[in-house]
Amino acid sequence: MVFVISAPSGSGKTTLLGGLLRAEHNLTFSISYTTRRPRGNEVDGTNYHFVSREDFERRVGREEFLEWAEVFGNYYGTHRSELERASRLGSHLLLDIDVKGARQLKERVPEAVSIFILPPSREELEKRLRARGEDSEEVIQRRLREAAAEIKNYSLYDYILVNDDVDQSTANLIAIIKAERVRRVRMESRIGPVLATFDLALSAG
Repeated sequence: MVFVISAPSGSGKTTLLGGLLRAEHNLTFSISYTTRRPRGNEVDGTNYHFVSREDFERRVGREEFLEWAEVFGNYYGTHRSELERASRLGSHLLLDIDVKGARQLKERVPEAVSIFILPPSREELEKRLRARGEDSEEVIQRRLREAAAEIKNYSLYDYILVNDDVDQSTANLIAIIKAERVRRVRMESRIGPVLATFDLALSAG
């Protein structure tokens, strides 16, 4: 299974994903490719796959990405091999991508489950962005404009979480993952053998 999470910057997505990954051990977090330079203690192959612009564009030409986009002069993308990696590990794939990337991925993987995380309000989002103390006023205003544009697409997602309480939102996110894993259409491989035993029992009687 593929789970796609999107949210405006400052919505608390990183915190929620951390709680989800600690609770659900059969999820593999997708590692994106990017052409931007590593920051701080970022490690190639752990935080991102850092590649040159030329390498990324060659991969685009070979249609290696499930989704990709150029953001502020740098490319970001999800490589098809991430699906294979999750399959080898016997786990589900979890992606943290923006609205445009989510739309592309759903075209290629229609069965993917999409979840959008909303902040409680614009005012609360601005408060959180300022509390981080990482961005200039110009960047904060840009992030707020981007958030407004992203939020317009909320109806494209299967689930919406309003992150007004971290513990409750984390619990809700975990519940979505658990519920999707046992939906009937995903349990057919296990249902069939059970039904077969009843068929045999009926024929024997």
